[in-house]
Amino acid sequence: MHVVVVESPAKAKTINKYLGKDFQVLASYGHVRDLPSKDGSVLPDQDFAMAWEVEGRGERQIKEIAQAVRNADRLYLATDPDREGEAISWHIVEELKRRRILKDIPVQRVVFNEITRNAVIEAFKQPRDIDVNLVDAYLARRALDYLVGFTLSPVLWRKLPGSRSAGRVQSVALRLICEREAEIEVFRAQEYWSVEALLDSVATAPFKARLTHLEGRKLERLEIGDKGAADRAVAAIRGAGRYTVASVEKKQVRRNPQPPFTTSTLQQEASRKLGFGASRTMRIAQKLYEGVEVDGETVGLITYMRTDGVAMSNEAIGAARQTIAARYGDNYLPNAPRQYKTKAKNAQEAHEAIRPTDFGRHPDQVRRRLSEEEARLYDLVYVRALASQMEAAQLEQVAVDIRCGGASEASANAAGAGVATLRATGQVVLFDGFLRLYQEGRDDDEEESSQRLPKLAEGQDLTLRDVLAEQHFTQPPPRYSEASLVKKLEELGIGRPSTYASILQVLQDREYVRLDKRRFLPEDRGRLVTAFLSAFFQRYVEYSFTASMEEELDEVSDGKVDYKTVLRRFWEAFAAAVEETKGLRIADVIDALDRDLGPHFFPIDPDKPGVDPRACPVCGNGRLGIRLGKTGGFVGCSNYPECRYTRPLIAPGSEEAEQAAALGGDTLELGTDPGSGQSVTLRKGPYGFYIQLGEAKEKGDKPKRSSLPPNTTPDSLDLDLALKLLALPRSLGVHEGEEVTAGIGRYGPYVKRASVYKSIPKDEDVLTIGMNRAIDLLSQKPGGEAKTIGNHPDDGKPVTAQKGRYGPYVKHGKINATLPKDLTLEEITLDKAVELLRAQAEKKGAGKGKAPAKAAPKAKTAPKAKAPAKKAATKSAGKTGARSKAKAGAKTAKAAE
Repeated sequence: MHVVVVESPAKAKTINKYLGKDFQVLASYGHVRDLPSKDGSVLPDQDFAMAWEVEGRGERQIKEIAQAVRNADRLYLATDPDREGEAISWHIVEELKRRRILKDIPVQRVVFNEITRNAVIEAFKQPRDIDVNLVDAYLARRALDYLVGFTLSPVLWRKLPGSRSAGRVQSVALRLICEREAEIEVFRAQEYWSVEALLDSVATAPFKARLTHLEGRKLERLEIGDKGAADRAVAAIRGAGRYTVASVEKKQVRRNPQPPFTTSTLQQEASRKLGFGASRTMRIAQKLYEGVEVDGETVGLITYMRTDGVAMSNEAIGAARQTIAARYGDNYLPNAPRQYKTKAKNAQEAHEAIRPTDFGRHPDQVRRRLSEEEARLYDLVYVRALASQMEAAQLEQVAVDIRCGGASEASANAAGAGVATLRATGQVVLFDGFLRLYQEGRDDDEEESSQRLPKLAEGQDLTLRDVLAEQHFTQPPPRYSEASLVKKLEELGIGRPSTYASILQVLQDREYVRLDKRRFLPEDRGRLVTAFLSAFFQRYVEYSFTASMEEELDEVSDGKVDYKTVLRRFWEAFAAAVEETKGLRIADVIDALDRDLGPHFFPIDPDKPGVDPRACPVCGNGRLGIRLGKTGGFVGCSNYPECRYTRPLIAPGSEEAEQAAALGGDTLELGTDPGSGQSVTLRKGPYGFYIQLGEAKEKGDKPKRSSLPPNTTPDSLDLDLALKLLALPRSLGVHEGEEVTAGIGRYGPYVKRASVYKSIPKDEDVLTIGMNRAIDLLSQKPGGEAKTIGNHPDDGKPVTAQKGRYGPYVKHGKINATLPKDLTLEEITLDKAVELLRAQAEKKGAGKGKAPAKAAPKAKTAPKAKAPAKKAATKSAGKTGARSKAKAGAKTAKAAE
């Protein structure tokens, strides 16, 4: 019997069918071991020794693999064909060796780029050894990321309260977003006008032409700077009297197709065309790679989706050309196959580009077997790969100069002759070629293509239909979208394309950035972190340094440099930089932040240039500046403690700033409650905005308060609505002898009868919900309707998925497991559910195993005279120490993310 290890259970089932009864295929579920989330897992002073640990799910998987290997003739490692897959295979072998399982059993590595029967069987005919260079590159990256996280993050926590952890590549990506925002903030719009004429002739359709020359002089883009100048230009064109084609320039161009997708270009195009984020794109691509059932057999629909390569195999190119000829005709087929080579920095072209595994499997044929988003992504991959082998499009670009006024003789046919010159540009598609199938998407800030022009000849007279002047303002550089940020990271050579999705997700999870209208906006917390790192760790957030580090790591992959040499060079300088911050005073940090972010948090009002934005609005003679407290940054007065003015650390002009400004720093008075005569105020606390009735009369007194319901913003709040919210909970009536009420609680709006609570959906109003709807909600099963997704392989009992108070979860027997943030109830599969449930069961089992140890001491043994007091003190100290260690461990663990 031969044992084969792959990464996912879905792949295991499929590959087992391909290989037959002589093979046992097992899943490792990714890595079986990792660095423990605690300081000391990588030891620079011991030549970067790394302490690996098998935990939870990894332990169960390695035991299953070990049991199978004991009776095996050979072990095949068929994890993913990339650096991470190589590392997973290495970890399995190392752990089996440590447990003395392998002995004389041969171990071989097998890689395949697609999960199809032919590809898998062919791969097993060509096994190889584990690639040590790829493993070394993995070890170097893992050690670097660990050392940066566990060394830099504690510095952040100590010197910049309220910050989260820092990462080697994430911090550089954050800097890109913050610097773009700073560019936008200092940008000052400039007014300019464009002038266009609408012309035609008896034989032509109307078309537009733009003013380029006026009174014999070429106009610059921003030269017409106000309405007066625009009106004079319009008048000059209208008064010209005659409009003649001065010249017609035609140029034929060939436009070649784009290569098939790489990881980064797939993420970019899926963002532009489908609106998918990078994480979502990779998750869907993983499903397409692992495959669906087609004609009774599970097959992968696309090749491996983590790749820098743009080339396709000769077999795939041949299949694509056959499909093109059959479907579109020979005129859409170039004479020779197209060969592509990547231009990206640090590209590793070990793998093919992302393409369909079978060009004969048209998207329409498999659509009914896929979810809507899977079908859309497969269609995108299919048409891009097929179009990459199609004939070039042939275009005719036309530029026409039109003279306004002046002589009509050929001698005068020059731009600038006459009162004014207009230019019309456009293009004609002579042969659509690959454009028949595919055209690359564009970002929102990219310009549209030019118009289609009628056939025009030199000397031809035209008729002026209208002249329009349009006001414009110069635009700041656009904020990064996921697509444009991925493109920028790739251009700079920062990170690897396979990691971009996780980088962007981590920045959002840490609340350093947020997505607004599919564009990244830095949160003020993120700007503080970037300013701190730029001030005290400048080298490590430089684009060139991070890119050069990637180049060194790629040299490790190529076997050109020893990975420990790279680590030593990095650590020597990095440790010295960290050491320098030990004597750093909070005042130094505040000064650095104030210098960097002062223009952001205290901008000069262009309408009031003489007003000092740092003048304290309370005491008048104090200066506002950035301050740091236990929970983070805030704005405070320099005259503290005499002046206690503070406000949140929010930039003026933002939506949050407008709300905070309305609060006067903390409070906005809405009016007076007519019943009690007390003031009704809107306030901002640590958990958001809330309404309060009156003031606390003495310490410990709690005034009546109410949170704002979902979809209610502070600027939409008035006294009438505030009083209604303060009157909650409200009675809806009596049902079966019990009162039914509606209110707002810790978890949001709810309806209640006796001790039963049910959340009110976000699109419904707590102030208008009626009795019938409340009873309908209260009668629903806890957690909503459960969906059975299959039977558990261990006992055959059903596994269900449903929504709960804390989000969607899966259930098997008495075990519940919460779904990860990137997984929805619609996407959960039985394999993934079983994986989550087993991990949760192991956590509970581990907790039960530790419990007796707390109660186990010799309670029944007669103590000595003074033992009780001493023992109690020791026990108390032990608990305190355990708590401190737990807190420290939890805090430090964040750095490993």
